[in-house]
Amino acid sequence: MDGRVALVTGASRGIGQYIAERFAAEGAALALVARTVTPGASALPGSLEEVVERIRAKGGRAEAVPADLTDPADVETIVERAEATLGPVDTLVNNAGVNFYGPALEIPPRRYALMFQMMVHTPFRLCQLAVPGMVERGRGWVLNITSKQARHPLGPPYPDWASDGCTPYGMCKAALDRLTTGLAAEVHGSGVNVNALGTSGLVMTPGVAVVSPHTPDTAPVEDDDAMATAALELCGAPPGTGTGRIGYSMELLGRPFPEGPWSLAATF
Repeated sequence: MDGRVALVTGASRGIGQYIAERFAAEGAALALVARTVTPGASALPGSLEEVVERIRAKGGRAEAVPADLTDPADVETIVERAEATLGPVDTLVNNAGVNFYGPALEIPPRRYALMFQMMVHTPFRLCQLAVPGMVERGRGWVLNITSKQARHPLGPPYPDWASDGCTPYGMCKAALDRLTTGLAAEVHGSGVNVNALGTSGLVMTPGVAVVSPHTPDTAPVEDDDAMATAALELCGAPPGTGTGRIGYSMELLGRPFPEGPWSLAATF
């Protein structure tokens, strides 16, 4: 990824951090987007300053682009600020997410709106802001971080995990999947690859550890490096190849993985 400029949202911790650090190790300059700038500013561990420091300590190039992804006014400035610092963005990773678990009929409107703003409206707008430049330059990579929760559980009868409180989250990720396939079709032939990537199993990020009903006792845990390696495979493909794909980490990498909740075989 030498010479590439990658913008990664939700890069202060978890999957976004893993992908950002892997891309930096492969030569990309990173624009790291998140709300938590300094250590201790959030109840969760991780911050932009810490990720920037780790990347630079290994000889990489990274800049923090602080933004609240639930604020449309903030979102409007992200690509412009990233490009002012690092140059044209040719790789966009829409990773940031949030999940409020609970029965669909009980989710408060404010939480429902916040989830859609962060995981649907913001990725859509960032694509509108970043992808035209990619098309003009004849190369680009968009990676949307999805989830198997976007798929449909087989039934009835339905398995217990189909009622785990993730319906609104799955709705958001389903919209992101449709953005992926639709945008891939619209820009096909331009040199821009658009793909989606989800986890095959549990990734114990700080956010998952705090709020998820899933634990290593109830769901298989995937390899620590799987998402970053799969993201590199999708975003390392030559321009205009390997586009429109909705894949999952361990399956995409061809690594054996045990069946568990939301396994592909139990969804459609």
